[in-house]
Amino acid sequence: MMTSDFDRKARDVFRLLTPSDSFTAAGIRSELERGDATTLGARVASFFASTQDGADRLVGAMPFDRARDDYLYQPETMAHGATLPARTARIGDLCSQQWAVSAEPPAENYGRAVSRALEMMAASKASADLLLRKVVLSRSLAVRAPQPVDLDALMQHLAQDRSINAFQTPLPGRTATLAGATPELLVSRKGRQVVSHPLAGSARRYADPVRDRESAKWLENSDKNRREHREVIEAITDLLSPYCTDIAIPDGTILRTTATMWHLGTRITATLKDEDTSAAELAAVLHPTPAVCGMPRLASAKAITELEEYDRGFYAGAVGWVDRKGDGEWYVALRCAEVDGCNVRLYSGAGIVPGSEPEAEIDETSAKFLAMLTALGIDESGRPLREIAA
Repeated sequence: MMTSDFDRKARDVFRLLTPSDSFTAAGIRSELERGDATTLGARVASFFASTQDGADRLVGAMPFDRARDDYLYQPETMAHGATLPARTARIGDLCSQQWAVSAEPPAENYGRAVSRALEMMAASKASADLLLRKVVLSRSLAVRAPQPVDLDALMQHLAQDRSINAFQTPLPGRTATLAGATPELLVSRKGRQVVSHPLAGSARRYADPVRDRESAKWLENSDKNRREHREVIEAITDLLSPYCTDIAIPDGTILRTTATMWHLGTRITATLKDEDTSAAELAAVLHPTPAVCGMPRLASAKAITELEEYDRGFYAGAVGWVDRKGDGEWYVALRCAEVDGCNVRLYSGAGIVPGSEPEAEIDETSAKFLAMLTALGIDESGRPLREIAA
């Protein structure tokens, strides 16, 4: 891994690798005026109305906090079907040293935050108008690698799981990159066709086939997870209804799987009322869904600010693109990490609802770290996986 891999030009790359397409944008021609979620649709429309030259897409990300500034830009070049350089070894396999990993917050602190969230939900029952029904709490791992992380290698390993959508996007300041492997489509728009495919309710996968099937069956039959999932579906359909007709759930709720997790998922389809409503505007309306924030949205966001011990930044935000016609795709920024040279910060969260248990939520967040940790080639303690397998 050469130092030249990490210059400004190499970092100014947006990638979205989905099971149906691969899309890469390089360079930054022009940045969209920054602003919060309430103004995104108008800013995107204004940009394309005043800009006739260059690529017909804006790419980038929205942060978790709707009130904070997003970061979208017009790339210099775009390419579909571009492949990543082949890698035969995980990043951690190329290092002889153990990586430094610090849990922030520590697992025990996270468990206490879960307990506190349950207490807040129980106390809120005294006022039906303010009933707090779900809070999504996250934690992070701060990682220090022995040498700068090779983003091409990281993306290549993330993209090996064809059940997810691997992404890479520059962050404001253009020194750090958000990279990840999300299973969740926030919203897509193609013409008047709108699709959202939320996930809520999760269970760990196992190498043992019997135990893995038992985990999937438990999730399918879990009342707690079913309730959590229904909240998400109801919220998304309610938010789409002013913009769409023919809102439907053609396949019902089914199990979705990635290499490391089982999820309950529901594909929602709809027809756009007004073709002037862009994919970016729809994403801003839906974000953050109860799958990454909670219910009701304002109350759960306030609880997250009170209970979490760090700033989420662009984790649990949205990553995607919108074009001049208004078409686009936006994915929830999950199973991701902020990469800045040797410094990597991983994120993982779990939905807390009445009936949640702190130890189970700690285990779920540990399982969700696995997608990024495996791609990096280390375990949660920082030990290279090749040493563990030896």
